[in-house]
Amino acid sequence: MVRLLSIIQSEKPEKKFKATFGEKTAKGESKEKAVHFGQRGADDYTKTKDKEQRERYRLRHANEKKFYGDPTKPATLSRFILWGDSTSMRENIRSYKQKFNI
Repeated sequence: MVRLLSIIQSEKPEKKFKATFGEKTAKGESKEKAVHFGQRGADDYTKTKDKEQRERYRLRHANEKKFYGDPTKPATLSRFILWGDSTSMRENIRSYKQKFNI
C-alpha cells in the first residue's frame, strides 16, 4: 500500500511542490517515489481563494480520468491539493489522504 510521506517545496525551478510516497515491496523492502507537481509562479486555489477560478480549473479538467486512477500522478496531486475544496493546503492534504486511503 502506498503512503504519502511528505510534501515539501520542490527543488525543480518549474514546480511548486514535491510529494514523497513510500511503499513496501513484496520482499518487505521500502521503496520511495518522488513526484513534483504544481506550476511554479501559477495561481492555485490555496493562494487566490477564488472559487470561480477553482471552478474553471475543475471544468477544464472534468473529463480527465487521470485524477481518479493513480493518486501519485502530478495531475491528481494538483487537482486535490492545490485546487481542492479548501483554501487550506493542510485540509486539502488531509482530504486527499482520506479519499485515496494513503
